[in-house]
Amino acid sequence: MRISRIALPPLAALSVLAVTAPAEAATAHRKLLVELREEGGFAGLRNRVAVYTDGCTVLSRRTGPTVRRCLTAAEWRGLRGSLKHLRLGRSQSRPPGADFIAYRLAYKGHRATRYTLPPTWQPVVSRLEKVLVKYSAPK
Repeated sequence: MRISRIALPPLAALSVLAVTAPAEAATAHRKLLVELREEGGFAGLRNRVAVYTDGCTVLSRRTGPTVRRCLTAAEWRGLRGSLKHLRLGRSQSRPPGADFIAYRLAYKGHRATRYTLPPTWQPVVSRLEKVLVKYSAPK
């Protein structure tokens, strides 16, 4: 078995690094603002909406591709307004039975899981679900 090496001129190697490094760096520095995960139920729901501080999102469902979109100005303002009133509180114990949906919210370094939505969670979850439906729907 023979192993060959390809020698690249120094400038060619640097140009490859220059093309890939900024994209990776931009992704690494994004800061998460809020994340919603919905999981469970008989249908095997598995949704995720992550919104970053730049107003862009990463959306995923159990089926389908991961989608990246940025919120409109109105969606961004509405979400930030709802987040001002959000109180995560403590996680709720899993109720007995099989057909429950777990709502997991992460915000400001805290996480909580609920099976029934408290009043301060409802506007946030509603807005995030609308974003998921709007941007992850096939076009």
